[in-house]
Amino acid sequence: MSTTKSESTFRLQFDVEISIAATPEQVWARLTDAVAFPTWNRTVTSIEGRIAKGERLAIKVPLAPGRTFKPRVTVFEAPLRMVWSDGMAPMFKGVRTFRLMRHPDGTTSFAMSESFKGVMLPLIKRALPDFRDAFTTYAADLKRACES
Repeated sequence: MSTTKSESTFRLQFDVEISIAATPEQVWARLTDAVAFPTWNRTVTSIEGRIAKGERLAIKVPLAPGRTFKPRVTVFEAPLRMVWSDGMAPMFKGVRTFRLMRHPDGTTSFAMSESFKGVMLPLIKRALPDFRDAFTTYAADLKRACES
């Protein structure tokens, strides 16, 4: 597993990638079942809404207690790619991208990235947590859930 952080003045990005001994369809089923998310993923307290193109979600996470994130599912290409977006460009926008790649041996590469961009980023960057630990936990939890 690899987890990275990259940044510039108006961009901050976190990435994680892991190999999972399951098909993309099995991984996708976990990633799109909002009700079951907190049962396997320690980085999510709850998700309300339907994980489907055009839908708005309400997500609570232990990393930000008392706060609800409300991204919209802007891309939904089952079972290979999904994007959740929140905010308003050019001020501040967050985009989380999920990518699954099927391998000939039946395993799947899972990659997730979160990108923050905008003219407000330099003012709020220090208030944002370092997501690397959360991304590592997220990927490990997904792997464990899909392989069990």
